[in-house]
Amino acid sequence: MKSVGSNTLNRVAVAHLKKVDPVMAQVIEKVGRYKGWPASGGTHFDAVARSIVFQQLSGKAAGTIHGRFQGLYGGRTPLPAELAATSDEQLRAIGLSRQKSAYLKDLGARVTSGELPIETLHELTDDEIIAALTQVKGIGRWTAQMFMMFRLGRPDVLPDLDLGIQKGIQRAYRLRKLPAPERVLKIGAKWAPYRTIASWYLWRSLDAPAAVPRSSG
Repeated sequence: MKSVGSNTLNRVAVAHLKKVDPVMAQVIEKVGRYKGWPASGGTHFDAVARSIVFQQLSGKAAGTIHGRFQGLYGGRTPLPAELAATSDEQLRAIGLSRQKSAYLKDLGARVTSGELPIETLHELTDDEIIAALTQVKGIGRWTAQMFMMFRLGRPDVLPDLDLGIQKGIQRAYRLRKLPAPERVLKIGAKWAPYRTIASWYLWRSLDAPAAVPRSSG
């Protein structure tokens, strides 16, 4: 499957979004050229462990704790077996909550046992990836979707639980209240198979000070 890093795919995706949705066409016009996300380094395991550390924290605080987390292992993300064997006390001492410590150790244990074949997740379908990752304590559908978007570059992911996506749709469509996840999926159905690119535009649209004008069509 092509990733959202492909320039050809990006052009096709933007043209499709403009064609199928006049409201999204105006969002695209306001935001400008699609730039995507920088490629992420490291391994799939690194990416998932980092996502757990960053849950429900501001970027700066999460970055600090993630640095301490890597510091436990000489400045790198641990191997799965190393993480599984790390004591709760060590993880709590660097600022991780009891829950996150348990989540990280569960991740390490499941990867070590082979229950979660994390480094071959890219070979699975989107639904299979969500099913595999959500077996891990503390990983829900939103985290799995972020992994697919930012790590794997899957082009057709719409994180319906994401507050930024809900706010972007509310602003673009001039809704009185935030759309429920079900409505997000209904509104975004027409964007397939490029819902990741649509999501990028919705997130970027929130940077603009003024509301995106609604199409009369």
